[in-house]
Amino acid sequence: MPVLTFAAEGAGNCVTVRDAPYVFARTAKGSFVLPARCAHRGGPLHLATFDGGTRLICPWHGRATSVTRAVRRGIPAVRRGRVVTAVFSGPVDLEHAVGYRPMSPCLTAGRPRPDQPHTDQREPR
Repeated sequence: MPVLTFAAEGAGNCVTVRDAPYVFARTAKGSFVLPARCAHRGGPLHLATFDGGTRLICPWHGRATSVTRAVRRGIPAVRRGRVVTAVFSGPVDLEHAVGYRPMSPCLTAGRPRPDQPHTDQREPR
């Protein structure tokens, strides 16, 4: 099983394994590695919007995907700082490539801390 590391956001935020791109998503439902393509027709799921906060809506054809299901079925991954390390199925020497995918603001927001208003850029402590 290959253990791959890529950026949580910005340049290098997408890893392609077996011609399938994956990105790291942060939502109020949790953080997870998300296939960047919709399973229905290959639409850009990394640009999805939310329907009521629980389902991602594909921008190509409007198909809804459950965020809860994506979190449960997700690729095992850990984020540490600006880096995500994920475990994919397959041989250890599985070919992969790291690239970039623009992300929907719905997939980069995450949970705001209760003591501070939510922003994507935090002030240094």
